[in-house]
Amino acid sequence: MTTRMLPKRLIAALLGLWIATGSTAVAQSSFNPAIMVNEDAITFYEIDQRIRLLELFNTPGDLPSLAREQLIDDRLRSQELRRARLSLSEEALARELEAFAGRADLPYDQFLGVLAQNGIAEETLRDFVEIGVSWRDFVRSRYTSRSAVNERDIDLEIANLGGGGSRIEVLLNEIIIAAPPPRAAQAAAAAERISRLTTIGAFQAAAREVSALPSRERGGALDWAPIDNYPPQIGTLLLALSPGEVTQPLPIPNGIALFQLRAVREVAVPRAAPALIDYAVLTVAGGPAEAQAVAARADTCDDLYGIVPPASVARAETAPGQIPGDIALRLAPLDPGEIAFDTAPGGTRLVMLCSRTPEVEGGIDREAIESRLRSQRLSGFSDQLLARLQAQATIRRFE
Repeated sequence: MTTRMLPKRLIAALLGLWIATGSTAVAQSSFNPAIMVNEDAITFYEIDQRIRLLELFNTPGDLPSLAREQLIDDRLRSQELRRARLSLSEEALARELEAFAGRADLPYDQFLGVLAQNGIAEETLRDFVEIGVSWRDFVRSRYTSRSAVNERDIDLEIANLGGGGSRIEVLLNEIIIAAPPPRAAQAAAAAERISRLTTIGAFQAAAREVSALPSRERGGALDWAPIDNYPPQIGTLLLALSPGEVTQPLPIPNGIALFQLRAVREVAVPRAAPALIDYAVLTVAGGPAEAQAVAARADTCDDLYGIVPPASVARAETAPGQIPGDIALRLAPLDPGEIAFDTAPGGTRLVMLCSRTPEVEGGIDREAIESRLRSQRLSGFSDQLLARLQAQATIRRFE
């Protein structure tokens, strides 16, 4: 695997733009090294492209910092792959790119159009997918024998999932600021201001003023909810907060989310974390009153089909980690049969929790547990190898 150079056609297009605008300063800096990882350079252009890609994926966190760390790790992975003389064929890469676009329910050429609209070059996606797939295959081939899972391993995992122990619950305030394109800059400025608040009263006042959620009437206050109900990335951010602190602004489709930690507690757990979550999503034309009228008639998700046209109800039963982040956030504090509301293009979106299926004996898929344990072990070996490469690397930053 060699470090991918910027394609000549892309460089030519960018140089043409610089010549037309007379911006020689950009031409001198965009392709200069921002970071050197051993003998390989990471340019300012690559960092900007990775940030744009992370924004498109609605990735939470400090994106400039995350982009740099990801690219450093990618260079280290690429160097290790070169030493192992491993590379991905063009045919295999093409299949992986089609599959990647398919996860967004788009053919590859349409997915490229979405990238272009967001200022992302095709080569940026190719590099991102190629290094990820190549490293995955390398780790599998190197550690397969050491990641094997036997029947006893599966039995122990089922016993651990059957209940008992404790779990972490969080008490939060929430704000979601509507951020359609015409108001994106205004919403981002408001979110940045709110993220610096440090008192419960100030945050709740801001929720009453700007939040697009029905919880604004309560100052954004939510009930206690298990941290496992939230997407893993969000849960990590929440547990890093002290009471009163606010998350950084978290981009979601057409909006920005913020959460304030009020309290954390540990409680006894009578059941395991959910293996599957059954939920329904629909958009009601009109405002909160129309949405409340639908919700008042629905005690279960099945009731929705008799209230609105069945085709308008999008229902899924899937693993928590596979649920889109903005929907997962709405589901997290709900009990079965409860509904959350937020704004959506064309009306008000209803997100209803149908059920959570716990991982308990009798409803267990042993093959799925075996696959998950193997993936966890391979991930651990991958992390260990990457940590060793980081410790041995010479990394210089010129920013």
